[in-house]
Amino acid sequence: MRKRFQNIIDKYVAILVIVLLLIVWQFAHNFGALPEYMLPSPRQVVEAMIKDFPLLMKHAWTTLYEAFVGLGIGVLAGFLVSLLMDSSSVIYKALYPILVMTQTVPTVAIAPLLVLWMGYGTAPKITLIVIAGFFPIAVNLLDGYKAVDEDLLRLMKSMGATKWQVFRHVKFPGSMSYFFAGLRISVSYSIVGAVISEWLGGFSGLGVYMTRVKKSFSYDKMFAVIFMISFLSLILIKLLGILEKRFVHAENNVNSRKKEI
Repeated sequence: MRKRFQNIIDKYVAILVIVLLLIVWQFAHNFGALPEYMLPSPRQVVEAMIKDFPLLMKHAWTTLYEAFVGLGIGVLAGFLVSLLMDSSSVIYKALYPILVMTQTVPTVAIAPLLVLWMGYGTAPKITLIVIAGFFPIAVNLLDGYKAVDEDLLRLMKSMGATKWQVFRHVKFPGSMSYFFAGLRISVSYSIVGAVISEWLGGFSGLGVYMTRVKKSFSYDKMFAVIFMISFLSLILIKLLGILEKRFVHAENNVNSRKKEI
């Protein structure tokens, strides 16, 4: 019984902490410790979210579209770059500094230039998400390729396997856990990157909605957007965890069967 109770606490500890913080926040607001003009109460935020829910969902679809398209292109670009860098040490040494440089420039500095070059449509938002999201994929995949068992690589080479066969049967399956670690970071970047890019202009999106309600000093609606962004990010990361369990565990089972054979 005690062990079962401990498992429940371990499973839902994050939710319990969030609920506790919201309760403390609400009580602090009720007793006047947090003035309404500085920070709205959770109840006011929830009421604003319910009141503007259809409008929030309309803007959320735009943000999710930009995030998913940018994330998809970023994952593909990261995979291709990692494959290219793994194929040659010269290419690795040439491209790795460029990869690092793309991440040293703040997104808030790149975003205005992208809007200037591409306009106020979805193109600059998607481009910013690609720039922010492909780096974790490429770097984590490269780490995964390097972490493959050397004995297994030597065995494949002794059997006359080509580079593509080594990559297909050893390196890529062995790097799946690294890939999902990078993908988890890219998913969080995609939502935040979309919202940041929408601050600078656009026709719809959660970032556009946030700038509009900020001008009217509707802080409860601003926090409603923040809650929704956090909620969407948590859902995406949870879905990613489910996919990771299916793919990585399935691959591990296949590898264990191969070793038994």
